[in-house]
Amino acid sequence: MNLRTLGTSFGISSAKIILTVALLFAIGTSVSSAEIAVESLLPKDVRDGWTLVSGPEVYTKKTLFRHINGQAELFFKYGFQRSAFAIYQDKKNDKNQIEVDVYHMGSVLQAFGVFSRFRNEDRPAGIGLDSHFDDRSLIFYKGQYFVMLYATESDSSILKEWAMMVSSRISDPSPPPKEIGLFPKNGLIPGSIQYFSEGLLGYQFLKRGFQGTYGEKDEDKVEVKAENQDKTTADGKEFHLFLAIFNNSQDAKSALKIYRDDLTKKGKVHSEVSTQFGSNALRGEDPYRGKIILVPKGFYLAGTIGFDNVRNAEKLLEELVKNIR
Repeated sequence: MNLRTLGTSFGISSAKIILTVALLFAIGTSVSSAEIAVESLLPKDVRDGWTLVSGPEVYTKKTLFRHINGQAELFFKYGFQRSAFAIYQDKKNDKNQIEVDVYHMGSVLQAFGVFSRFRNEDRPAGIGLDSHFDDRSLIFYKGQYFVMLYATESDSSILKEWAMMVSSRISDPSPPPKEIGLFPKNGLIPGSIQYFSEGLLGYQFLKRGFQGTYGEKDEDKVEVKAENQDKTTADGKEFHLFLAIFNNSQDAKSALKIYRDDLTKKGKVHSEVSTQFGSNALRGEDPYRGKIILVPKGFYLAGTIGFDNVRNAEKLLEELVKNIR
Protein backbone atom coordinates (compact mmCIF):
# COMPACT_ATOMS: atom_id res chain seq x y z
CA MET A 1 0.00 0.00 0.00
CA ASN A 2 1.53 3.36 -1.06
CA LEU A 3 1.25 6.72 0.78
CA ARG A 4 -1.66 7.93 -1.38
CA THR A 5 -3.71 4.76 -0.74
CA LEU A 6 -2.89 4.84 2.96
CA GLY A 7 -3.90 8.48 3.24
CA THR A 8 -7.17 7.99 1.35
CA SER A 9 -8.20 5.11 3.61
CA PHE A 10 -7.95 7.45 6.62
CA GLY A 11 -9.53 10.42 4.84
CA ILE A 12 -6.27 12.38 4.50
CA SER A 13 -5.68 14.50 1.40
CA SER A 14 -2.62 14.11 -0.80
CA ALA A 15 -1.55 17.66 0.03
CA LYS A 16 -1.53 16.90 3.75
CA ILE A 17 0.50 13.74 3.16
CA ILE A 18 3.09 15.68 1.17
CA LEU A 19 3.25 18.35 3.88
CA THR A 20 3.62 15.73 6.60
CA VAL A 21 6.43 13.96 4.76
CA ALA A 22 8.18 17.30 4.19
CA LEU A 23 7.95 18.17 7.88
CA LEU A 24 9.26 14.78 8.93
CA PHE A 25 12.17 15.17 6.52
CA ALA A 26 12.94 18.65 7.86
CA ILE A 27 12.82 17.44 11.47
CA GLY A 28 15.01 14.48 10.64
CA THR A 29 17.52 16.73 8.91
CA SER A 30 17.61 19.08 11.90
CA VAL A 31 18.16 16.24 14.33
CA SER A 32 20.91 14.67 12.25
CA SER A 33 22.68 18.04 11.95
CA ALA A 34 22.56 18.50 15.72
CA GLU A 35 23.94 15.02 16.30
CA ILE A 36 27.13 15.43 14.28
CA ALA A 37 29.94 13.84 16.27
CA VAL A 38 32.49 16.50 17.14
CA GLU A 39 35.34 14.06 16.53
CA SER A 40 34.23 13.75 12.90
CA LEU A 41 35.39 17.33 12.36
CA LEU A 42 39.00 16.38 12.95
CA PRO A 43 40.99 15.70 9.75
CA LYS A 44 41.13 12.05 8.74
CA ASP A 45 42.77 12.15 5.32
CA VAL A 46 45.73 14.03 6.70
CA ARG A 47 48.25 16.04 4.76
CA ASP A 48 50.90 14.06 2.86
CA GLY A 49 53.85 13.30 5.08
CA TRP A 50 51.83 13.50 8.29
CA THR A 51 50.15 10.88 10.44
CA LEU A 52 47.71 10.75 13.35
CA VAL A 53 49.66 9.79 16.48
CA SER A 54 47.15 10.47 19.28
CA GLY A 55 43.36 10.55 19.46
CA PRO A 56 40.77 11.44 18.63
CA GLU A 57 39.92 11.87 22.30
CA VAL A 58 36.43 13.12 23.16
CA TYR A 59 35.73 15.20 26.28
CA THR A 60 32.43 15.99 27.98
CA LYS A 61 31.41 18.35 30.78
CA LYS A 62 32.48 15.67 33.24
CA THR A 63 35.91 15.02 31.73
CA LEU A 64 37.06 18.32 30.18
CA PHE A 65 39.08 19.23 33.27
CA ARG A 66 41.39 16.29 32.50
CA HIS A 67 42.36 18.03 29.28
CA ILE A 68 42.38 21.73 30.20
CA ASN A 69 42.01 21.86 33.95
CA GLY A 70 42.81 25.56 34.36
CA GLN A 71 40.49 26.75 31.59
CA ALA A 72 37.56 24.34 31.82
CA GLU A 73 35.44 26.74 33.88
CA LEU A 74 35.70 29.43 31.20
CA PHE A 75 34.39 27.00 28.58
CA PHE A 76 31.54 25.95 30.87
CA LYS A 77 30.44 29.59 31.18
CA TYR A 78 30.10 29.72 27.41
CA GLY A 79 27.89 26.66 27.03
CA PHE A 80 30.48 23.95 26.35
CA GLN A 81 28.91 20.71 25.05
CA ARG A 82 31.67 18.37 23.88
CA SER A 83 35.16 18.57 22.40
CA ALA A 84 37.57 16.40 20.45
CA PHE A 85 41.37 16.46 20.47
CA ALA A 86 44.02 14.89 18.27
CA ILE A 87 47.75 15.14 17.61
CA TYR A 88 49.31 14.83 14.16
CA GLN A 89 53.01 14.29 13.49
CA ASP A 90 55.40 14.95 10.62
CA LYS A 91 56.71 11.56 9.48
CA LYS A 92 60.10 13.05 8.71
CA ASN A 93 60.46 14.95 11.98
CA ASP A 94 58.76 13.49 15.05
CA LYS A 95 59.30 16.74 16.95
CA ASN A 96 57.10 18.59 14.46
CA GLN A 97 53.52 18.12 15.65
CA ILE A 98 50.12 19.80 15.26
CA GLU A 99 47.59 19.64 18.09
CA VAL A 100 43.93 20.24 17.17
CA ASP A 101 41.08 20.97 19.59
CA VAL A 102 37.48 21.31 18.32
CA TYR A 103 34.92 22.57 20.84
CA HIS A 104 31.17 22.30 20.32
CA MET A 105 29.83 25.37 22.16
CA GLY A 106 26.12 25.01 21.42
CA SER A 107 25.62 28.25 19.45
CA VAL A 108 27.51 30.70 17.28
CA LEU A 109 27.14 33.31 20.05
CA GLN A 110 28.87 31.09 22.60
CA ALA A 111 31.53 30.06 20.08
CA PHE A 112 32.31 33.71 19.36
CA GLY A 113 32.30 34.45 23.08
CA VAL A 114 35.02 32.00 23.97
CA PHE A 115 36.96 32.98 20.82
CA SER A 116 36.79 36.64 21.84
CA ARG A 117 38.20 35.83 25.27
CA PHE A 118 41.25 34.06 23.80
CA ARG A 119 42.02 36.59 21.07
CA ASN A 120 44.29 39.32 22.42
CA GLU A 121 44.94 41.36 19.25
CA ASP A 122 43.85 41.58 15.63
CA ARG A 123 45.79 39.06 13.53
CA PRO A 124 43.15 37.41 11.33
CA ALA A 125 44.01 34.32 9.29
CA GLY A 126 40.96 34.51 7.01
CA ILE A 127 39.47 31.26 8.34
CA GLY A 128 35.97 30.65 9.67
CA LEU A 129 33.85 33.61 10.76
CA ASP A 130 36.87 35.15 12.46
CA SER A 131 40.33 33.95 13.38
CA HIS A 132 43.59 34.86 15.06
CA PHE A 133 47.07 33.40 14.62
CA ASP A 134 50.71 33.73 15.52
CA ASP A 135 53.78 31.63 14.72
CA ARG A 136 52.71 28.56 16.68
CA SER A 137 48.97 28.84 17.33
CA LEU A 138 45.77 29.58 15.46
CA ILE A 139 42.22 29.91 16.75
CA PHE A 140 38.95 30.46 14.89
CA TYR A 141 35.23 30.03 15.25
CA LYS A 142 32.69 28.88 12.70
CA GLY A 143 29.04 28.23 13.45
CA GLN A 144 28.76 26.71 16.90
CA TYR A 145 32.36 25.48 16.93
CA PHE A 146 35.50 27.01 18.41
CA VAL A 147 38.80 25.56 17.18
CA MET A 148 42.34 25.79 18.55
CA LEU A 149 45.49 24.58 16.81
CA TYR A 150 48.99 24.52 18.22
CA ALA A 151 52.25 23.68 16.43
CA THR A 152 55.51 22.67 18.07
CA GLU A 153 57.44 24.20 15.16
CA SER A 154 57.04 27.80 14.01
CA ASP A 155 55.30 27.66 10.62
CA SER A 156 52.16 29.76 10.16
CA SER A 157 51.52 28.40 6.65
CA ILE A 158 51.19 24.84 7.97
CA LEU A 159 48.88 26.04 10.74
CA LYS A 160 46.64 27.79 8.23
CA GLU A 161 46.54 24.72 6.02
CA TRP A 162 45.45 22.50 8.92
CA ALA A 163 42.91 25.08 10.08
CA MET A 164 41.39 25.16 6.58
CA MET A 165 41.06 21.37 6.66
CA VAL A 166 39.07 21.58 9.89
CA SER A 167 37.00 24.55 8.71
CA SER A 168 36.02 22.74 5.51
CA ARG A 169 34.49 19.94 7.59
CA ILE A 170 32.25 22.34 9.52
CA SER A 171 29.02 22.82 7.57
CA ASP A 172 27.22 25.05 10.12
CA PRO A 173 26.12 28.14 8.08
CA SER A 174 25.30 30.37 11.08
CA PRO A 175 26.34 34.03 10.59
CA PRO A 176 28.27 35.97 13.25
CA PRO A 177 26.29 37.38 16.19
CA LYS A 178 24.36 40.41 14.88
CA GLU A 179 25.47 42.60 17.80
CA ILE A 180 29.03 42.68 16.46
CA GLY A 181 27.83 44.73 13.51
CA LEU A 182 26.07 47.27 15.73
CA PHE A 183 29.31 48.76 17.06
CA PRO A 184 30.53 51.88 15.22
CA LYS A 185 33.70 51.25 13.21
CA ASN A 186 35.20 54.70 13.73
CA GLY A 187 37.80 54.49 16.50
CA LEU A 188 37.12 50.80 17.22
CA ILE A 189 40.33 48.93 17.99
CA PRO A 190 40.34 45.95 15.57
CA GLY A 191 39.77 42.61 17.27
CA SER A 192 38.63 44.19 20.53
CA ILE A 193 34.94 43.23 20.60
CA GLN A 194 34.25 40.62 23.27
CA TYR A 195 31.15 38.77 24.42
CA PHE A 196 30.74 38.08 28.15
CA SER A 197 28.25 35.40 29.11
CA GLU A 198 27.86 36.96 32.56
CA GLY A 199 29.08 39.87 34.64
CA LEU A 200 29.52 42.46 31.89
CA LEU A 201 31.84 45.24 33.16
CA GLY A 202 32.29 43.13 36.29
CA TYR A 203 28.68 43.71 37.42
CA GLN A 204 26.40 40.70 37.80
CA PHE A 205 23.28 42.84 37.41
CA LEU A 206 24.34 43.72 33.85
CA LYS A 207 24.47 40.00 33.09
CA ARG A 208 25.60 39.14 29.56
CA GLY A 209 26.64 41.38 26.71
CA PHE A 210 29.23 42.76 24.30
CA GLN A 211 32.07 45.19 24.86
CA GLY A 212 34.23 47.01 22.30
CA THR A 213 37.36 49.06 22.97
CA TYR A 214 37.91 52.46 21.36
CA GLY A 215 40.91 54.76 21.15
CA GLU A 216 40.77 58.52 21.22
CA LYS A 217 41.99 60.24 18.06
CA ASP A 218 44.57 63.01 18.08
CA GLU A 219 41.89 65.69 17.78
CA ASP A 220 40.16 64.17 20.81
CA LYS A 221 43.37 64.53 22.81
CA VAL A 222 43.64 68.21 21.90
CA GLU A 223 40.15 68.83 23.25
CA VAL A 224 40.90 66.99 26.49
CA LYS A 225 44.05 69.04 27.03
CA ALA A 226 42.10 72.22 26.30
CA GLU A 227 39.76 71.23 29.14
CA ASN A 228 42.78 71.17 31.48
CA GLN A 229 42.81 67.40 31.80
CA ASP A 230 46.04 65.73 32.84
CA LYS A 231 48.14 65.06 29.73
CA THR A 232 48.72 61.45 30.76
CA THR A 233 45.00 60.69 30.62
CA ALA A 234 44.86 61.68 26.95
CA ASP A 235 47.91 59.81 25.68
CA GLY A 236 46.96 56.28 24.70
CA LYS A 237 43.52 56.63 26.29
CA GLU A 238 41.06 53.82 25.67
CA PHE A 239 37.40 53.56 26.60
CA HIS A 240 34.54 51.16 25.96
CA LEU A 241 31.19 50.95 24.27
CA PHE A 242 29.02 48.10 25.48
CA LEU A 243 25.68 46.37 25.02
CA ALA A 244 24.05 44.56 27.94
CA ILE A 245 21.41 42.05 26.80
CA PHE A 246 18.27 41.16 28.75
CA ASN A 247 15.22 38.96 28.23
CA ASN A 248 12.92 41.96 27.86
CA SER A 249 12.76 45.75 28.21
CA GLN A 250 11.50 45.57 31.79
CA ASP A 251 14.56 43.58 32.86
CA ALA A 252 16.75 46.17 31.14
CA LYS A 253 15.03 49.02 33.01
CA SER A 254 15.40 47.14 36.30
CA ALA A 255 19.15 46.75 35.74
CA LEU A 256 19.39 50.45 34.89
CA LYS A 257 17.75 51.31 38.21
CA ILE A 258 20.14 49.02 40.09
CA TYR A 259 23.11 50.74 38.43
CA ARG A 260 21.68 54.18 39.19
CA ASP A 261 21.24 53.26 42.86
CA ASP A 262 24.76 51.81 42.96
CA LEU A 263 26.27 54.98 41.51
CA THR A 264 24.27 57.10 43.97
CA LYS A 265 25.91 55.22 46.85
CA LYS A 266 29.42 54.59 45.55
CA GLY A 267 30.00 56.98 42.66
CA LYS A 268 28.20 59.99 41.24
CA VAL A 269 25.00 60.54 39.25
CA HIS A 270 24.74 63.64 37.07
CA SER A 271 21.36 65.27 36.71
CA GLU A 272 21.92 66.56 33.17
CA VAL A 273 21.50 64.13 30.29
CA SER A 274 21.97 64.92 26.60
CA THR A 275 18.62 65.33 24.88
CA GLN A 276 19.41 62.81 22.16
CA PHE A 277 19.40 60.00 24.75
CA GLY A 278 16.06 60.81 26.40
CA SER A 279 15.08 61.30 30.03
CA ASN A 280 15.66 57.66 31.01
CA ALA A 281 19.38 57.72 30.24
CA LEU A 282 21.89 57.59 33.06
CA ARG A 283 24.98 59.78 33.22
CA GLY A 284 27.45 59.53 36.05
CA GLU A 285 30.86 58.44 37.28
CA ASP A 286 31.62 54.82 38.07
CA PRO A 287 34.02 54.55 41.05
CA TYR A 288 36.13 51.94 39.24
CA ARG A 289 35.82 52.77 35.54
CA GLY A 290 35.25 56.50 35.27
CA LYS A 291 32.61 58.46 33.37
CA ILE A 292 29.61 56.55 32.08
CA ILE A 293 26.52 57.14 29.97
CA LEU A 294 23.88 54.38 29.86
CA VAL A 295 20.84 54.33 27.57
CA PRO A 296 17.93 51.83 27.54
CA LYS A 297 16.89 50.63 24.08
CA GLY A 298 14.43 47.74 23.91
CA PHE A 299 15.91 44.74 25.72
CA TYR A 300 19.40 46.31 25.58
CA LEU A 301 21.28 48.76 27.73
CA ALA A 302 23.74 50.60 25.49
CA GLY A 303 26.55 52.49 27.15
CA THR A 304 29.99 54.02 27.05
CA ILE A 305 32.40 54.08 29.97
CA GLY A 306 35.91 55.23 30.86
CA PHE A 307 36.06 58.14 28.40
CA ASP A 308 37.54 61.63 28.79
CA ASN A 309 36.21 63.27 25.65
CA VAL A 310 32.47 63.62 26.26
CA ARG A 311 31.62 64.82 22.76
CA ASN A 312 33.32 61.89 21.04
CA ALA A 313 31.84 59.33 23.46
CA GLU A 314 28.34 60.74 22.98
CA LYS A 315 28.69 60.65 19.21
CA LEU A 316 29.73 56.99 19.18
CA LEU A 317 27.06 55.99 21.68
CA GLU A 318 24.40 57.77 19.64
CA GLU A 319 25.47 55.78 16.58
CA LEU A 320 25.40 52.53 18.55
CA VAL A 321 21.87 53.25 19.81
CA LYS A 322 20.67 54.12 16.31
CA ASN A 323 22.06 50.84 14.96
CA ILE A 324 19.81 48.85 17.32
CA ARG A 325 16.60 47.92 15.49
